[in-house]
Amino acid sequence: MAAKLLLVEDDVLLSSMLTSILQEKGFSVCLCEDVQSAMEVGYEEHFDLYIFDVKLPSGDVQKVDSSLESNGFTLLRYLREAGKTSPAIMLTSLAQASDVKEGFESGCDDYIRKPFDVEELLLRINSLLKRPFYHQDSPTITLHNGVRFDCIQKTLYSPQGELIALTNKERELLALLVQKRGQFVSQDEIFERVWSYDETPTSMALRVYVKNLRKILGKESIITQRFCGYCYKA
Repeated sequence: MAAKLLLVEDDVLLSSMLTSILQEKGFSVCLCEDVQSAMEVGYEEHFDLYIFDVKLPSGDVQKVDSSLESNGFTLLRYLREAGKTSPAIMLTSLAQASDVKEGFESGCDDYIRKPFDVEELLLRINSLLKRPFYHQDSPTITLHNGVRFDCIQKTLYSPQGELIALTNKERELLALLVQKRGQFVSQDEIFERVWSYDETPTSMALRVYVKNLRKILGKESIITQRFCGYCYKA
């Protein structure tokens, strides 16, 4: 069955081109041009992957929530809060570290800055669709040693259902490694995704967080390789 994509882009030429290319590659594409229509269809239907522009018109977004701002970050945050766990790629011309941080905090999985190469977008789409845990009905998955991880709340539970205390950095690190399970994540990417732009990350602190996670999940759960980074074994 063709993977179903929700594309939200208000640039008519770009959206038409992307829709045509994605359909030629075998994807089923639902196109929306504003936040409000995307919220409605995203809430009602299941999609395997989201592709959202950051700067979007609102439509009549007040019908959904009068407090909502009109942008792709808000749209994704709304869907995440509604329990929608499908991976998301943000298309953006924004380049500030604070914008990237806001996107990841909203629940996005990848960024592509405009202008971009369509082949790169296709590679990223296929990479995200290969990650198995996104296709489960429940956002909670089982990790090593039988512990359970809630991918939305980023909380960890023992096999008996008891909450396992983690620091914020440990939660974010585990979420990133599980998101990219089976792949090595470089130290630089970890620093960018887990540490705030105004913080100074260190290799020593990262090793401490990995050590603490290994104590919970088992020594072989997270492997490291010089020059490649860290990998959560699937």
